[in-house]
Amino acid sequence: MSCAYEESRINFREIEDEKGSVSASLVEYSARTHAEKTLVSKDKKLKMERDEVVKIKIIPPPPGCGKKIYEIDPLLLTHRDHLDFRFGRYLRLREDIDKHEGGLDSFSRGHEKFGFRQSVTGITYREWAPGAKSAALIGDFNNWNPNAAVMTRNEFGVWEIFLPNNADGSPPIPHGSRVKIRMNTQSGMKDSIPAWIKYCVQAKGEIPYNGIYYDPPDEERYVFKHPQPKKPKSLRIYESHVGMSSPEPKINTYANFRDDVLPRIKRLGYNAVQIMAIQEHSYYSSFGYHVTNFFAPSSRFGTPEELKSLIDRAHELGLLVLMDIVHSHASNNTLDGLNKFDGTDSHYFHPGSRGHHLIWDSRLFNYGSWEVLRFLLSNARWWLEEYKFDGFRFDGVTSMMYTHHGLQASFTGNYSEYFGYSTDVDAVVYLMLVNDIIHGLFPEAVTIGEDVSGMPTLCIPTQDGGVGFDYRLHMAIADKWIELLKKKDEEWKMGDIIHTLTNRRWSEKCVAYAESHDQALVGDKTIAFWLMDKDMYDFMALDGPSTPVIDRGIALHKMIRLITMSLGGEGYLNFMGNEFGHPEWIDFPREAQHRPDGTVIPGNNNSFDKCRRRFDLGDAEYLRYRGMQEFDKAMQHLEERFEFMTSKHQYISRKNEGDKIIVFEKGNLVFVFNFHWTNSYSDYRVGCSKAGKYKIVLDSDDPLFGGFNRLNHTAEYFASEGWYDDRPSSYLVYTPSRTGVVYAFADE
Repeated sequence: MSCAYEESRINFREIEDEKGSVSASLVEYSARTHAEKTLVSKDKKLKMERDEVVKIKIIPPPPGCGKKIYEIDPLLLTHRDHLDFRFGRYLRLREDIDKHEGGLDSFSRGHEKFGFRQSVTGITYREWAPGAKSAALIGDFNNWNPNAAVMTRNEFGVWEIFLPNNADGSPPIPHGSRVKIRMNTQSGMKDSIPAWIKYCVQAKGEIPYNGIYYDPPDEERYVFKHPQPKKPKSLRIYESHVGMSSPEPKINTYANFRDDVLPRIKRLGYNAVQIMAIQEHSYYSSFGYHVTNFFAPSSRFGTPEELKSLIDRAHELGLLVLMDIVHSHASNNTLDGLNKFDGTDSHYFHPGSRGHHLIWDSRLFNYGSWEVLRFLLSNARWWLEEYKFDGFRFDGVTSMMYTHHGLQASFTGNYSEYFGYSTDVDAVVYLMLVNDIIHGLFPEAVTIGEDVSGMPTLCIPTQDGGVGFDYRLHMAIADKWIELLKKKDEEWKMGDIIHTLTNRRWSEKCVAYAESHDQALVGDKTIAFWLMDKDMYDFMALDGPSTPVIDRGIALHKMIRLITMSLGGEGYLNFMGNEFGHPEWIDFPREAQHRPDGTVIPGNNNSFDKCRRRFDLGDAEYLRYRGMQEFDKAMQHLEERFEFMTSKHQYISRKNEGDKIIVFEKGNLVFVFNFHWTNSYSDYRVGCSKAGKYKIVLDSDDPLFGGFNRLNHTAEYFASEGWYDDRPSSYLVYTPSRTGVVYAFADE
């Protein structure tokens, strides 16, 4: 199959441009060449002065032709024009980066060219701000005097200044100094935190953040001691937020999370921790999704060195550390962030309405801009290289890939919904590039795309024509459980549950979850709260009475998690605290917000009461929460032992609507779920793939898990040959109401 690419049709590109999906001109490459080479050469000189050995990592062009997607899914041929155009655009962009930047490796080192760079003779500061008329570096180091450090501009809008060392040889800007760039813009004078700043803090009693020149002495720098774990066969992710990880009503720290929460995650049996809200965000209540400073770890949790210590400790425990990275949008904060950084509406973002997300109240990146690509690609590399994160969960991928951002769009599976005029090809190509960077430089790194649309090819390698993610979040599952929890038990359809759990592209891996942080936020309800609500306040003590609501809730809470983990994907995710049915919702401390449209979002008097995790409830042996936590722990260890999530053998043999029974095989395990609210069945026949002996390896009715102890765990079950439910063998079981039981083939 030929790898030659050309425009599918001339008018196809014209249509794409007309609809705004593709930038008319990504960059004037030839005009920029000289300037970029100048910057690179200066940086090389600085490195030589510091006697550094620069090891260039070459990211070769992908070996494929982008055609394999048609072998994987022949239905994609109906949209070959679009997909060939997309891949051709991606190839040309890579070729241009090779030609004008020396390759993706060099291009993704923007943090070594822009921002602050120290050499043995002084400090160079560079900033891309083409809309500025003049610029000066101000800060503690020069008493905020705008005339003391005036910057010069080249023809491409890059401002630069070199500050020589002091007479005694000390750096011109001391570590920890506050710094800003003052610019004369079309909107007037403006002080901004440098776009590439590595650390920001908010002084007590102040509203704006301060950019901090961060260059600690060697003795204060954290040195990583432990190797990064290898990528596991299946991911078991503990989604977490450092700030709200304390049982106390306060902002928790990197150090406390390292010492108190990481060992808990390890004990529970997870092999990865996904940390939210790392990139600095001035508004705490945004949950970290309105990023202001993309290269700076949030200072409200501690220092950069303490974050490194956290990650190193996780590696010591064998845990991957995934970062919840936000490249889908940015805060509209003009004081602390990138919005109108150089006084223009179109600096890092699309101008006009296209550059604003009205629902999120945030700014949208222009992925067709050369310098935006440099900024975001370098940002991904920075977190992997400097902090040794093991990968990313990319937030808001659906919003990125479509010009309608997924708003009021129904994705039915019709391929025209994914590959048409509403596709933002620039954004999709950016995602292909960032996956190239991540997987090319860090082969063990993991990337997960948060995409509700289910775009075909999202999790196929870029060289094969895909977008390049390792996993997609299977977001429909959580919505289905909420939908069912609003109905009566007798209205639950077993076939509907199975369809939702298995309705995914088998060639593309998914991370399944019953609920994430989204369902725990104020305004929504967790599964535990949907199930048990007010009864959780009075009937969770083991030495007190239970209620039918509590009994039902605890039973279904366990079943929902087990069937989601076993059928929903090749990975699994749980938000911290939900493993034991954390009571109540998450509500960040906040004041009332006045929106531009005149609406007011009430505050909560800056209360931390609902912005914490009561791990003590899950640990308390006298509370029913403990049983749910123990079940979650057993579930994780069962997967580690049998690796059923990634088993290629899966067969659903029964989904009986009358009995409310689901039976399926994963690997050498047989799962039997009885969702009936009253009926238990004796001598219930279940099909299986092999004749021989089976034993119970997990039982949600175990008293350790808050169950009623209706099964004998020492019993053996003998499957005999003979077809049943389209399976070659079968055996008889007792299946109590509202239980999930897992049987393992025991003859091997």
